[in-house]
Amino acid sequence: MQFLFIISHDADFAPTDTLIGDIFAWIEQATADGQRISGKPLQPPGTASTVRIRNGKRLLTDGPFSASDEQICAYELVECSSMEEALELAARHPMAAAATIEVRPVWTEREAE
Repeated sequence: MQFLFIISHDADFAPTDTLIGDIFAWIEQATADGQRISGKPLQPPGTASTVRIRNGKRLLTDGPFSASDEQICAYELVECSSMEEALELAARHPMAAAATIEVRPVWTEREAE
């Protein structure tokens, strides 16, 4: 099963060199274990644009989808045998101690259609 780790932090977050090193070590290990498919950090929320189509018209808003104290800063796409395994993997990610990781299953039932 695939899972998406949606990594978020608040406005006061500032990564340290140690944290960045720990993240790279997690990436290397999760990749070597065959669990990590891909992932990337995201540019700051102020660089985002949000697109909606309403009544056939495109509505474009500068900024992220939600106005929240926590903003998405990165993602990881992983392959795990169960939600429990995905939660364990997320708990080992250094950002779990520094920020927040939402673990969400990827909907794959429609792939066979």
